[in-house]
Amino acid sequence: MNKPVPTATKLRIVQWTTGNVARQTVRAILAREDLELVGAFAHSPAKVGLDVADLCKLSTPTGISATSDVAALLAMGPDCVVYTPLHIDVDEVAAILHAGINVVTSSEFLTGGTLDSTEVAKLEKAAIEGQATLFGSGMNPGFIELIAGVVAGASLGVRHVRVTESVDVSLYAGDGNMDNLGWGRPPHDPGHAAAVERATAVFAEGLDVLARILGLDSYEPRCTVDVALATKDLDLPGRPIAKGTIAGLDVRWEALHAGEPVIELHQRWVMGKSIEPAWTVEHGWVIEVAGNPRVRIKVDVWPDTDDFGSLTPADLHDIGMRITGVPLVNAIPNVCAAPPGIKTYADLPAISTNLRTAKR
Repeated sequence: MNKPVPTATKLRIVQWTTGNVARQTVRAILAREDLELVGAFAHSPAKVGLDVADLCKLSTPTGISATSDVAALLAMGPDCVVYTPLHIDVDEVAAILHAGINVVTSSEFLTGGTLDSTEVAKLEKAAIEGQATLFGSGMNPGFIELIAGVVAGASLGVRHVRVTESVDVSLYAGDGNMDNLGWGRPPHDPGHAAAVERATAVFAEGLDVLARILGLDSYEPRCTVDVALATKDLDLPGRPIAKGTIAGLDVRWEALHAGEPVIELHQRWVMGKSIEPAWTVEHGWVIEVAGNPRVRIKVDVWPDTDDFGSLTPADLHDIGMRITGVPLVNAIPNVCAAPPGIKTYADLPAISTNLRTAKR
């Protein structure tokens, strides 16, 4: 059964939570003429009643006040919720889907492969019964896997596809996303590799998305972890790291087919340059396709300014949040038009910006 088709000129959108990613998704919603922000949810009582502009650091009021009244938001019948907490609340998202509202999310969810199977079944059931679609993304994992799948389409006899993210993350050392990666632990610390595998399990979902795009329906996932050590004490904001402890991570999620690796998602994160081994960092994403021809592309993300000297750590953090959130907003029209259920980039038409609907 096909879902109801929105009849309004604009798709009506509710922003769910108003944190770092939301500051960018709200901007992206307001920048499109085919989307209309009609509501916002806030967990914190201190945020309730405040204009979304105040919560998301916008210069112009939106006229939309944040609320904690879930029932009232669902009763509005929006076309889509942009759901941006750090982690997904399965019961909460299931309730939204069951109410017939599509959901796009940055909450470390792409396929649900890292959740308990009963939780995935609950989300799928809610989506089907509500005739709604659930779609998850970010930059990586997420949008970069879409790019990799498209790039691989230029080659014959593809044997292997690798996506490498390599970044100096020292500016974000104190970020909550870094808490479970074991920075500052001693080398060969028992349980560290397993902890990193759990903390990066969302990349297993990214692996699954790329496998689906490439038509690989059967594979064995494998995660390996290598580390680099600080060569001196590192005085980093919110996370000091002692000399001789872990200050670099090399995490590889691979898809093995017939015992051979055919897809690799490689994350290399370092806390500055004072590490051993002295790993090379590209500060972006490199996609490599082994086939005929071999293809290699570099994806760089640059600030929209010529005055790099004026950039602050907060500016750079905003860019990271922007490339996490904007693909979600640009996916909304396709998600609203998609069949109900959990969908990925493998299921939707190619997603990009829409120059026709961009406000100028």
